[in-house]
Amino acid sequence: QHWFNRFKNGNLELDDLPRSGRPIEVDMDALKQLIEEDPRLTTRCLAERLGCVHATVETHLKELGKTWKYGVWIPHELSPHQLQLRVDACMELMTSHRNYQWLHNLLTGDEKWVLYVNHTRKRQWLGAGQAGVATPKNELHPKKIMLSVWWSVKGIIHWEILPAGCTVTADLYCQQLDRVAAKLHGEQDRIYFLHDNARPHVAKLTREKLLKLGWITLPHPPYSPDLAPTDYHLFRSLSNYLSEKKFDD
Repeated sequence: QHWFNRFKNGNLELDDLPRSGRPIEVDMDALKQLIEEDPRLTTRCLAERLGCVHATVETHLKELGKTWKYGVWIPHELSPHQLQLRVDACMELMTSHRNYQWLHNLLTGDEKWVLYVNHTRKRQWLGAGQAGVATPKNELHPKKIMLSVWWSVKGIIHWEILPAGCTVTADLYCQQLDRVAAKLHGEQDRIYFLHDNARPHVAKLTREKLLKLGWITLPHPPYSPDLAPTDYHLFRSLSNYLSEKKFDD
């Protein structure tokens, strides 16, 4: 009836006429700039800065393909000096080893706690008012073992499971390196070794052992698991494999 009356009165315009109130359109370039400068701004904060309602901002953010989700937790906020160490370490690797031959001689490794019971909370398809399948939290002190592993592009070189109650010390780590070296004896003439900055790894005893073995230790900046292949590749794949698995022994 509204449109009939408009056409009857000779108004054939289909577009909305200008009216008072907040606009339903926003400056897309300004919106993009705001979320690029600070992606944590809420739709209400964005609406106040752009002079529109937050529902309009939500609509345009969806048009831009944006979703509202949490960022990733990081174990430590890096200082400017630590950030520069990351850049320096990466640049050194790039400039010192321009060919890919050294990657074939790269040895890396680390330690990981492995739980006997691996609960994983997953999303579920549920109806309205339907309660999902509950996922129990891990115990405060779950049963677990310590896995030590060393590997290269050729695969796993050596792995050990530490006895219950045993911790990795510099002395134990040096003994482990001797066993790894025995596995590699005669396999390759030069070894580039990458490990993180855990205390047993950087202890004086360990540094002396690596010199004795003749391994070339690669730089690894602190708080940089994303630069350690064992963390971002091997252990991530292992965690995915262990998801929902339970072990008795």
